[in-house]
Amino acid sequence: MFSVKPLKPTFKSYLPPLQTDVKKNIQPPIKKLEARLLPGEIVVNEVNFVRKCISGESSYDDLWGKLMCTNFKVSFITHDALPKQRFQVAHRLLGEHDIPLTCLEQVVAVNDTKGKKKVLGSNQKLKFNPTELILYCKDLRVVRFRFDEAGPESAKKVCLAIAHYSHPADPQLLFGFEYLGRWYHGGSGERINGAPPVGGFQTPLFDRPSEWDREIKRTGAAEWRVCYINEGYAISPSLPEYFVVPASLADQDLKQYSYAFTDKRIPLWCWNHPNGSALVRMASISDPLQQRKLDQRILTAITKSHPQRGDVFRSDVQKSLPNIQDIQSAFVKVRQICVIDPFEETEEKWLSSIENSQWLEYVRAFLKHSAEVVYLLEGKNSSVILQEEEDRDLNCVVSSLVQLMLDPHYRSLTGFQSLVQKEWVMAGHRFLDRCNHLKKNDREESPLFVLFLDCVWQIMNQYPAAFEFTEIYLTVLTDSMWIPVFSTFLFNCPRQQAEHLMDFAKSKNIPAGEEKVLRFPPVWDWAQQFSIRDQALFNNPMYVGKGATCVQNGAVKSFRRTKHKTYSSTLRGMPSALQNELMGSQGTLPRRNSLVAQLKPDFSQIREVVESPSERFFRDWFSRPADQQGLLIPLLLPSHLALWRLYFLRWVPEACIPKGGPITAFHKLSQLADEIEMLQNQLRQYKGPTPASTPLSSPAGSHSDKSRMYFKASSPYEPSTTPEYLSSSFPFSPVGSLCRRGVHDTPISKFLNGAKIWLSTETLANETL
Repeated sequence: MFSVKPLKPTFKSYLPPLQTDVKKNIQPPIKKLEARLLPGEIVVNEVNFVRKCISGESSYDDLWGKLMCTNFKVSFITHDALPKQRFQVAHRLLGEHDIPLTCLEQVVAVNDTKGKKKVLGSNQKLKFNPTELILYCKDLRVVRFRFDEAGPESAKKVCLAIAHYSHPADPQLLFGFEYLGRWYHGGSGERINGAPPVGGFQTPLFDRPSEWDREIKRTGAAEWRVCYINEGYAISPSLPEYFVVPASLADQDLKQYSYAFTDKRIPLWCWNHPNGSALVRMASISDPLQQRKLDQRILTAITKSHPQRGDVFRSDVQKSLPNIQDIQSAFVKVRQICVIDPFEETEEKWLSSIENSQWLEYVRAFLKHSAEVVYLLEGKNSSVILQEEEDRDLNCVVSSLVQLMLDPHYRSLTGFQSLVQKEWVMAGHRFLDRCNHLKKNDREESPLFVLFLDCVWQIMNQYPAAFEFTEIYLTVLTDSMWIPVFSTFLFNCPRQQAEHLMDFAKSKNIPAGEEKVLRFPPVWDWAQQFSIRDQALFNNPMYVGKGATCVQNGAVKSFRRTKHKTYSSTLRGMPSALQNELMGSQGTLPRRNSLVAQLKPDFSQIREVVESPSERFFRDWFSRPADQQGLLIPLLLPSHLALWRLYFLRWVPEACIPKGGPITAFHKLSQLADEIEMLQNQLRQYKGPTPASTPLSSPAGSHSDKSRMYFKASSPYEPSTTPEYLSSSFPFSPVGSLCRRGVHDTPISKFLNGAKIWLSTETLANETL
């Protein structure tokens, strides 16, 4: 049979193919612009068709969306993505475009067609329709919104709402109370914002006697005891309920002495040196008739607490350090230079402007004073009393820096947080007033805590392996001051927190006695803000922990604390800088002929003048390699101190260096540390009896889950490259902050790219001996 070739079909259909899945062809609905609200957060006012300015030169990259004001934050909601934005740490309390109301420094409404501008406050009227809103933030951001397409009345209302709710009349109007109330009524086991309830952190809060007892035992302060006389804040309203005093002082005597001190703030123990010397802080004696008698009794009690009955020196910090108004003025100047003013055309002029702001000089003054106190404790085996009028401002900075230099425990993450909790929060630093959360009195505002963190960064910058945490951690900590849900930065003292919680409990009809379960989360509960992965950015890959090894001259050695030496002042006398209560009564902050400023890295030159004991102490210390787990003393010549660029320049788009800055080294070191950790884990799992045996394979993903490092080790078969999203502002994004004219290809760009920082000729001349 012949095979017949099948014919091709000739019918052609002109109908569309049958739609088997109709859902695939339906266009997705347009998403509504809805804000992500926290428990207790409500929207106060909003306006649509708002443009957030991204670039100062054109509106091409601007974002369109809705601007909202809630009782917690200013929120801009958009479906558009930021240009050139490939990475950002996800914050659990704030969105990408959110600004807490307590973070607002100034709210400025602008009508550019009429040439009008007005700084808005609480309960103010606005007589013109704004075309633009500029928000100046306390974290140094400057954000700009345009209302070209928005309704004029809606734009005016949202501007006035932002101004009004950023000026709360009472602490209980801060969002933290509403947040806390919703948490209470939601049940104690409820997860807050994706994080477990408060209690998953290891930092002691020093609100109970047992935590003070542990600190006494840790420092070996055998002649000191926990005092209970202020339970219920019966003696002083600004002291904690429990604190440490000399064991030789009876409670009855302390109660009697308290009436002579400012705000009844009797002397507080801060820390004990292994040699027995103690660091103590106290307020001024307000009763001049009791001055000499109380001085003698306090000094005698502190002397008895010393095993060798060592001397006691008193340091009046107010005579030697700038006051809170000077510090605020310097901060305003350096903020103006870094964020608002156009960059100078030359590097030298810009650096001179930074220098003339006095901010770095004040940082240096606090470090210098702290180093001199360290000499008395370590070199002279003497106890030191830090005295200030109210013992709530400058003493917080100095006492913290002294302990940070002397005790490596406070350079760990948990130790540093306990230091801040002990010397700032429980000691009654006025965070509510100094942060100006209520915006009532600008003269009370002062960035003392920011200055302290800048001092910490200066030491960290010189000894990067001595700290467990990173500068990212320090910067995030400053930002947390403006999130009004944490007890750490919300009150002036522990008693104020307790009183407001009691009043709040009554207003919310919480049963009597149950107000004690109301607790604001401390900032140390970082799970409230960041995921476990993002918290890994706090970990320093170079950290040399206790018992770590190092390599010196090709040999592996362990860090050991050098034997303590006492530098007696009986042979050559005390230097002039240390006479008359340590610092002298001069109100100036001299650059020349100061104790530490004369120290040079090269001590090989023979000095013609006879060294004082303090100079010999510092010379001997700098002549040896620094023990990362021992005493640390920073170099204090002006050229040794630098501008904290991540904090001051992170929001400046022109200062952002793509794939540059210290983060690139941090990225490489993190990968190396992660690889070492991975190899150590494999060695621990190795069970083979012979060298030919192979290590046991670990479960997939187990190392990545447990690694301390944010950046993981790359595969040996893949080249390690710097991620495109890394920049000198990482993990923050300067995109969307107010721009100025460019600085690229100008001399100032050398500084921003990490070139040698040349100071002014006058400063360099002052460094020479």
